[in-house]
Amino acid sequence: MWPDVDDFVWQTPVIKPENWAKPGIVMFFNLECAACISRGIPFLKRLSKTYGNKLNVLAIHTARGHRRLPREDVVPTLTHFVAEFARLPFPVALDLSGELAENWQTEGTPHWLVFTAGGELLRSVYGSQENAQTRLEYLLAELLETPA
Repeated sequence: MWPDVDDFVWQTPVIKPENWAKPGIVMFFNLECAACISRGIPFLKRLSKTYGNKLNVLAIHTARGHRRLPREDVVPTLTHFVAEFARLPFPVALDLSGELAENWQTEGTPHWLVFTAGGELLRSVYGSQENAQTRLEYLLAELLETPA
């Protein structure tokens, strides 16, 4: 299960992981999640900057575990956040029903999925605390063969 083209609200839609020529990381988040905004988004921005074009990066705003709001209530706030406040350098998609996050068995937000080139799910990590970030950094460094 993957976001439809119409679900992407920021930058170019990202193809399904099974079609990726390089590894990637996906973060499920919600604007009402303090940990997502204060730690998760900045961490994902840092990973994007560190690994540049070696890594597919996608953030998915999910309703799973949060209020389910109609698209017209979410999109203006989300696009303002990603464009004006966070200035995200990677695509953002919507999961308004929470079904996508549920399909990937996320535990909450933020939740991270790391894929190999070709789409194998390598790791699923919940949280944004230092231990979660460290595990993700080491995994990506190993996957991309760069020092952590």
